[in-house]
Amino acid sequence: MAGFEDIREHMEVIGADGVHVGTVDHLDGDRIKLTKKDSAAGHQDHHHYISRGLVAGVEGDEVRLSANGDVAVTFEEEENQA
Repeated sequence: MAGFEDIREHMEVIGADGVHVGTVDHLDGDRIKLTKKDSAAGHQDHHHYISRGLVAGVEGDEVRLSANGDVAVTFEEEENQA
């Protein structure tokens, strides 16, 4: 299984339970910036981020997280609004 530095645009981010969490927009430091289209209703006007610490590994075109999908979304960070 590959690591964090192998993450690329448009990869699917999947929870440990196989649930779709989002799609990679790009890496931003030690975080994965997710595309806006995967944001929940009412949050589609800004990006969300997943911390590097939640990444279990990269397999094919998927980023696997160490937390289940429903738990992982509670750890998402919102883009700072200026």
